[in-house]
Amino acid sequence: MTIEDFDVMVASQEHAKFAQAICDEMAESAKARGTGIAKRTAEYVAGKMREGKAVIAFHKDDTWAGFSYIESWGHGDYVANSGLIINPKFRKLGLAKAIKTANFFLSLKKFPGAKLFGLTTGLAVMKINYELGYRPVTYAELTDDEQFWKGCESCVNYTILTSKNRKNCLCTAMLFDPAEDKVKVDEPEIIKNLKIK
Repeated sequence: MTIEDFDVMVASQEHAKFAQAICDEMAESAKARGTGIAKRTAEYVAGKMREGKAVIAFHKDDTWAGFSYIESWGHGDYVANSGLIINPKFRKLGLAKAIKTANFFLSLKKFPGAKLFGLTTGLAVMKINYELGYRPVTYAELTDDEQFWKGCESCVNYTILTSKNRKNCLCTAMLFDPAEDKVKVDEPEIIKNLKIK
């Protein structure tokens, strides 16, 4: 099996039926890794699909293979690519990188000029972010939007975050500022040809 066996696309209403399976896998994956995650409901994930603020992947046999979504904060000044999850059957094939890359360019098109950021404990995600053009930053460089930080409440590490006055936690903060940072990869065809609303 290779990356060519998958279709990566911007999610839409027709994909909402996969939202619960995606949320279940997010929770199971975090539990297996023993790491924190900001929990999301199936309704929330389905809403991201309906808004065209998510990327989903399917294997050629139509099995759900991977997913990630976009959240905007601070009146659209900051955008997070969140909830990256790969179906365990399809891990270690490069699918995470394909989804993250598509979501990165979708974010740049939907929110021109916004700073893109992420928090992660995963080395693989840090590597992908770095390859896209993100750089590690302090938490002070992230959004101060209270709603973003409220999402961390469901994480097992929330007490660490609050005990440090939101200055750091176990996650690594990474940022891409289009005014300062250079995109390091080519835009994928799936994004080039889309009319983003």
